Amino acid sequence: MADISGRKVAILATNGFEQSELETPLKALKDAGATVHVIAPEGGQIRGWDGGDWGSNVEVDHDLNAVNAADYDALVLPGGQINPDLLRVNSDAVAFVQSFWSAKKPIGAICHAPWLLIEADIARNRHMTSYHSIRKDVENAGATWHDKEVVTDQGLVTSRNPDDLPAFCKKLIEEIGEGKHEARQV
Repeated sequence: MADISGRKVAILATNGFEQSELETPLKALKDAGATVHVIAPEGGQIRGWDGGDWGSNVEVDHDLNAVNAADYDALVLPGGQINPDLLRVNSDAVAFVQSFWSAKKPIGAICHAPWLLIEADIARNRHMTSYHSIRKDVENAGATWHDKEVVTDQGLVTSRNPDDLPAFCKKLIEEIGEGKHEARQV
């Protein structure tokens, strides 16, 4: 796996994130040498969703209003149904996602997290995947949807579900290692 020492990665989440889709990338990114911060609209702790019930709490490193995308090299958006649905109606969260894309920094989104990419108007003309139930949402936003474990388009890394986490984490770390995507069309 690539060494991304010295890179800083933000994971944007709130209550209802899919437990494995936050914890697995968090561990993989740290194991690859990155500094990783969990960012949320609220401080303290956020609670995950694990299987069919509430999961464990995760400590929030920084409140969303106290951070700037310029301080990070990449962004990770965990899925679950609740988490991205709450974040996509939060204008600060949407602006945070847009700022990474505008700065040509890698963004990883898994499961239902592409809802945030749609809300941030990033999906248009992109090749993406997502959880199968939001395929039409992704296509209606102007993206070309693929049924693959990981799809990458100019630094945008998307995956379908927790089963895809190994491929998602590997590709995300590769993209972070490559840095900015100068050829990106915004």
